[in-house]
Amino acid sequence: MEILIFLLIIGAFLLIALGLVMAQGQTIGMKHAAGGLSKESRLEMQVSSLARIFPFTRAFLEKTGLDIKLKSKIDAAHVGISAQAFFNIKLLIMASGCVIAIALTQKFDPLVILAVLVAGYFIPDIYLKGKITKRKKEIVRVLPETVDLLGLCIEAGLDFTNAVKWVIEKTPANPMMEELAFILEEIKWGKSRIQALKDMSRRLDIPGISSFVQTIIQAERMGTPVADAFTILSEDARAQRFHRGERIALQAPIKILLPLIFFIMPVIGIVIGGPILLQFMTGGITAAIK
Repeated sequence: MEILIFLLIIGAFLLIALGLVMAQGQTIGMKHAAGGLSKESRLEMQVSSLARIFPFTRAFLEKTGLDIKLKSKIDAAHVGISAQAFFNIKLLIMASGCVIAIALTQKFDPLVILAVLVAGYFIPDIYLKGKITKRKKEIVRVLPETVDLLGLCIEAGLDFTNAVKWVIEKTPANPMMEELAFILEEIKWGKSRIQALKDMSRRLDIPGISSFVQTIIQAERMGTPVADAFTILSEDARAQRFHRGERIALQAPIKILLPLIFFIMPVIGIVIGGPILLQFMTGGITAAIK
């Protein structure tokens, strides 16, 4: 009976949260049908509806300092969501997981509930970490070509801001272009170019990007041509990418040892030794030798 009451309480709580989200979504849809909202406005309203599900989490995040850490991760992953909304998604996953676990096991097991709570808390973090890693790999991959294009634009007579605009317009969309576009937006908002570049370097935490930013800053401070600095930086980026490929190639024989030992070698042993073992078991040693 206690389990049923607990399930009803959690279920009612989740239905209320779902109702709030659906009501907000219907409002957004009606306004969009009337032509009153853009895509960005709809996204902001959906995020705000997630943030309003658990209003108390904002004060908790601010007191514990988790909002700053979550915001830095969210910015690095380039996910259009606030820290409070992301934390509310964690709570929803934890509550839903508890309801599903109790419904499946038909009992309130503290160990199972604890495991579900821990998994529900860390699953969004794992997703965010995977997205950050994927973005970093893509940025590192396209960095040399981006630096080459910026250098060519500056050699043609464009300043840094116009060169970045031209590269963004002519290059297919990728995470590096998104970061450069965000830098331009920050410059429009009043932030200095050097500070915007430093914020990008701190947000991404990639050695290649840090070298890229440091090269631009040093070139401006020392008065050296930025195009020459970009040429050197592009060569260094290509050399680092080549060395990184060599390291990955050297790791391949080590990584293949585990499947070789645990999957391939047993099969070979069964194919070669299986008939001999069967003859030993059926006809004895003499028949096996003959």
